[in-house]
Amino acid sequence: MRILGIDPGYAIVGYAVLDFHSNRFTPVDIGQISTKAGVPFTTRLNDIYEDMVSLIDTYSPEQVAIEELFSNTNVKTVIKVGQARGVILLAAKRAGVPVFEYTPLQVKSSLTGFGRADKKQVQEMTKKILGLSGIIRPDDAADAAALAITHGYTVTSRKLVTGGFDGEI
Repeated sequence: MRILGIDPGYAIVGYAVLDFHSNRFTPVDIGQISTKAGVPFTTRLNDIYEDMVSLIDTYSPEQVAIEELFSNTNVKTVIKVGQARGVILLAAKRAGVPVFEYTPLQVKSSLTGFGRADKKQVQEMTKKILGLSGIIRPDDAADAAALAITHGYTVTSRKLVTGGFDGEI
């Protein structure tokens, strides 16, 4: 199964394309989509949408794993990230790719077994699981890889328990 992990944002969108077979992950591409500060916000949203469409067209993921939006003290930031997340979801929907959401707590628990793990612990486990020699940079791309790994593990465990998986949003 090919999974596209997404850490949504409007300045930087982290992404990770991972192949998952026989309980093993193989990195295909890990990176970021960046938008320029100072340009109209609608232009930034359009750039994110077009880059997401391009990623989906290039890698043909079977499923998308995206971080669930969580509350932040800065309401303006949450709203802008939510709008960016919306264009990402739209790109996946138009391509017919199912989308699954995960909270930071779910990602931390999945990778480390501890829901209160710090970012460094999650990054180290991501590196180890993917067989990489170093920590993924930037953090947004590392978070996207952790989301994709979480989804692979979640799909596997649910299939074992229930015989299927129906977590699409």
